[in-house]
Amino acid sequence: MDSLYILIPIAVVFVAVAVSVFFWAVDNNQFDDLEGPAHSILFDEPETKQNKDKQP
Repeated sequence: MDSLYILIPIAVVFVAVAVSVFFWAVDNNQFDDLEGPAHSILFDEPETKQNKDKQP
């Protein structure tokens, strides 16, 4: 029973931190474009001069 006096406040702190991190991510536009990075791997990158020099 004594352990509940320690575990409940720790759980409340963890929940508060998780909620604050979630709202920070929403406020900083972390969830704006969820599909863009997934589709960007399908397209070839434009060749630069460095890439042309390295190829035989």
